[in-house]
Amino acid sequence: MTNKYMYFIANWKMFGGINSLNSLNKVIKFSISFKKKKFIKIVYCPPNTLINLLSEKVRNSKIFVGAQNCHEKENFGPFTGSVNAKMLKSIGAEYVIIGHSEVRQIGESNKLINQKIQSAIKSGLKVIFCIGETLQEKKRKSTKKVLTKQIKLGLDKIRNKKSILIAYEPVWAIGSGLIPKPLELFKTINFIKKKLKNNKVLYGGSVNSKNIHQLNSINNIDGYLIGGASQNSKKFIDIIKKTYN
Repeated sequence: MTNKYMYFIANWKMFGGINSLNSLNKVIKFSISFKKKKFIKIVYCPPNTLINLLSEKVRNSKIFVGAQNCHEKENFGPFTGSVNAKMLKSIGAEYVIIGHSEVRQIGESNKLINQKIQSAIKSGLKVIFCIGETLQEKKRKSTKKVLTKQIKLGLDKIRNKKSILIAYEPVWAIGSGLIPKPLELFKTINFIKKKLKNNKVLYGGSVNSKNIHQLNSINNIDGYLIGGASQNSKKFIDIIKKTYN
């Protein structure tokens, strides 16, 4: 149980059509009626196809809208299939996830991620910057080395680092049902905060209503980046409720 301000970021990944937005009615109602609503910030990051519709739907609620990625170029250009931060901002996005392991795995480098962060900030989006080690890196006990490199290169030349939300997502935990041991996770988040002079650090990777009590025992977590469980409104609400019960 906690009484501190917490972020709950719903990363829908490649999920959802227009009808999926109906499921948010429960979350909207909950965000208004929840007794501890002043302690929570809910951000939904759907596919780009739903951002505008979602932003209209939650206009008078306590829910914010984000995107899952953006192109690195700040201005328009000949980049077929790409969407930049300026375009996302224009259709209602306020946040953007950058550096998620699922895009790192298909070739996004730390340099490219840095360019995207710079572009997003210039366009007025709040950045959720994902970092995390693979299972092989964990086994080699290289977690701190990997995180240090990702932070250093990803946030190079970023002046206002304090405004960036850090999402620590160990790659081996995403979609696996596994989460780090409490002491291990506490130490890792503490390490990240010291590197960045106390930025808000969220945890992501198999967050669900069954393990949320264990995660809530780690008192330096500032919120959660939630994948699959966020696609179900009841499960998403349960995670928030159990954080405060």
